[in-house]
Amino acid sequence: MNTKALLLLALVAVAAADKRPATGYGAPPVSSEESEPPKYGFDWAIQDGESGNDFGQQETRDNDHTKGSYTVQLPDGRLQTVTYYVEGDSGYVVDVKYDGEAQYPDSDEVRSYAPPRPTYDTP
Repeated sequence: MNTKALLLLALVAVAAADKRPATGYGAPPVSSEESEPPKYGFDWAIQDGESGNDFGQQETRDNDHTKGSYTVQLPDGRLQTVTYYVEGDSGYVVDVKYDGEAQYPDSDEVRSYAPPRPTYDTP
């Protein structure tokens, strides 16, 4: 009798475990909907005269063809422009240009770094 009860209990446990919700990660379900090929365009720019920041980027994509550029104001005063494109499996093709002359301060203008002095509160 104990054997029958034990087998019945084991059968109920297996059936209950089979109905538990699936947990964990897996591949997303396959969709029958066709997705559109990627197509987008964007651009942004930041120009702040007070700090000297001059940044920007623009990019467009149509299926496997992507092209764009970005600019960065370098600390030496030059404006760096990076132009790039990708066509299919050709890889990332880049052209880098610099506008302006690099400016370096005279040695008298360069301040040496001095760490801040520690301050201590006295009771």
